[in-house]
Amino acid sequence: MKQVFIYLGIIAILIFATFFIYTHSQFDKSLSLAEKPNVILILGDDIGYSDIGPYGSEIKTPNLDRLADEGIRFSHFYNMAKCEPSRGTLFTGLYQGGHNAMNLAQILRQDGYYTVHSGKEHWPQWAPEHVRAKYVSDQSLTFRAMSEFFEPPSKKWSNPFILNGKEVSADEIYHEKEPFYKTDVLTDNALKWIEKPIEDGQPFFLFLGYGAAHYPLQARPEDIAKYRGTYLKGWDKIREERMERLISIGNFPEGTQLSAPSSNINKFRGHPDGDEEIREKIPLYRAWDTLTEKEKDEMDLEMSVFAAMVDRMDQNIGRVLDFLDKKGIADNTIVIFLSDNGSCPYDSNRDFDVPPGPAEGFRTLSEAWANVGNTPYKYFKQYGHEGGTQTHFILRWPQKVKAGQLTHQQGHIVDIAPTLLEATKTHFPKKYGTIKCQPLQGNSLLPILKGETREEPEFFISGWTDNFRMFRKGDYKIVKVNGEDWELYNLKNDPTEITNLAIEKPEMVQELVKAYELKQLELEAQAAK
Repeated sequence: MKQVFIYLGIIAILIFATFFIYTHSQFDKSLSLAEKPNVILILGDDIGYSDIGPYGSEIKTPNLDRLADEGIRFSHFYNMAKCEPSRGTLFTGLYQGGHNAMNLAQILRQDGYYTVHSGKEHWPQWAPEHVRAKYVSDQSLTFRAMSEFFEPPSKKWSNPFILNGKEVSADEIYHEKEPFYKTDVLTDNALKWIEKPIEDGQPFFLFLGYGAAHYPLQARPEDIAKYRGTYLKGWDKIREERMERLISIGNFPEGTQLSAPSSNINKFRGHPDGDEEIREKIPLYRAWDTLTEKEKDEMDLEMSVFAAMVDRMDQNIGRVLDFLDKKGIADNTIVIFLSDNGSCPYDSNRDFDVPPGPAEGFRTLSEAWANVGNTPYKYFKQYGHEGGTQTHFILRWPQKVKAGQLTHQQGHIVDIAPTLLEATKTHFPKKYGTIKCQPLQGNSLLPILKGETREEPEFFISGWTDNFRMFRKGDYKIVKVNGEDWELYNLKNDPTEITNLAIEKPEMVQELVKAYELKQLELEAQAAK
């Protein structure tokens, strides 16, 4: 009889232990609304890989430095090489979407999040109407593609601001400082709007799309003054100094080669007026010591304005971080910073009579300075080469992510949506109303954030259209320029794409081309369902 009681006792303990483990594992898989982390997703625009302090820049970005020190920094992270495909992939977790694509903000909102979109909105052609900010946000202030930073003297923006679905003038937009400056204004509204969910104890998702440092080159005079004269040493020297810092902070191993200076050889992005003579004379890189003193001063001003725009963005990121501290919610708030593509070399200047900086001007960055931004890589925005596709990526989440990490594991912008859904323990629905939701194509970064090794995805895709497409599988990558023959690089041995292996390894090229074509058909089929 005593043995029977012993057996029954053991069984009871096992049942209780099983129940305890089960209930606690179930608890781990879900969070109450109050426990869910807030999310702030900040996207830079046309900011090159090395244009911020944590990635080797001389531009002063103490708040991004702070984010990197208090979170994790990726040395390698892909975007989609251009504004609209990067944003489409960021919000949907899809390389190629269709009418059933979902916006991350929609899913979080359905799960109880308060959602705010403050900044640029630019969708690829495949994006359905229902993913747009005015439909998925509790509050939104947007502009399409590009707009000026200061209010234009004509008061006619290149693209108007849209406040909660309604076109508005600068006077109708809340702003705390004169003159109106877009980067500041987007933060003014974002911080005002998230007061409500914080007071209500509701988690929030905030997207900040500053538009900096996309042209036009416009900045507050006091910010420009910080940098005037910094760039008289020239783009060749600045690029070398950035490369040295990137190696010293661990982004690249000793001996990594700096790519040769890149000229813009994009045959599909000519002068905006369509002049064929100008189009054929795509501006080429020049060594700094060949410039006249007057030209050097003009180029110093141009880069000083660009640096000032990045600096002002960082100041506003500091406002956001200070706000989180003041509200006591920093520990349970995920903050992410990355950019949409490499630096932009394209000539969209409207008037060379007005220098970069003021509201009256509309100037763009020269290709030599854009090449500096993409240090140590070659080529630019739109290109599938690393200069177009690699972005900085920083994530801070004090409650869950160990501070001061640097990872060399490769991430991709397609991975952000699945990462945030897993981090917030938000279920991705099979249906959303009448929409049969298109499944995510990215993979969560959470193992990397925990300090573990993530199984690398089967492939990575980037580059703008078939003319500049890239496809990577393992260490090898194929990439096109101007729709010409595929190039081949081994990124493990040659991260800056110095040596094209296509002639040496034609069988590898064909293997990757076949894999890419099959994967592309698969992605298109998913989008069409």
